[in-house]
Amino acid sequence: MALSVFSCASVRRATPIAAEDIKTYPTSKAEEKKVEKKVNEASADIQKPAPQEPKARKEVAKPLSQQVIDYARTYTGVPYKLGAAGPKQFDCSHFTTHVFKHFGYTLTPYTVTQFTEGRPVESYGDLRQGDLVFFGKRGSVRNIGHVGIVVSVNEENGSFNFIHASVSKGVTEDNSNHPYYMMRYIGARRVLPDK
Repeated sequence: MALSVFSCASVRRATPIAAEDIKTYPTSKAEEKKVEKKVNEASADIQKPAPQEPKARKEVAKPLSQQVIDYARTYTGVPYKLGAAGPKQFDCSHFTTHVFKHFGYTLTPYTVTQFTEGRPVESYGDLRQGDLVFFGKRGSVRNIGHVGIVVSVNEENGSFNFIHASVSKGVTEDNSNHPYYMMRYIGARRVLPDK
């Protein structure tokens, strides 16, 4: 029995046909509509604009007075020590000096001297966030012995919250309506610009 021999060169390989090259024709009106619908959907997708990245939200800069308070609050709980300039311990005037220095304002680190710096705040009702507030000493309420920074003002009752380096609690916030501070309030100074 004779064997047929084929050389590799004589065998032609078929070129594969891509699926998209095979054309089908609809056999009915219903199928024709289906094909038309698919074509329309495909072309609509091509014409759709690419989704855009959402625009980044502009950060609104906080007022300087709020920046001062936010920075002061980062030291909440830092213990009090007479004469300590921070950042691990503070007394009251060194605390206010340290906070304002961070924003480019120079204060003398003595409570009595700070009461002469900046501009006077005429009345209790004119207080604003960021103002320095001064209180009398324990033994002599008329002599300046303590300073803090106004955090917020309650216009309804005229009180204010302030942050300060307290002897008993370290850096903390208190309210001016507390009897201890109410009877010792002496006055206020404004270091920050009016606007």
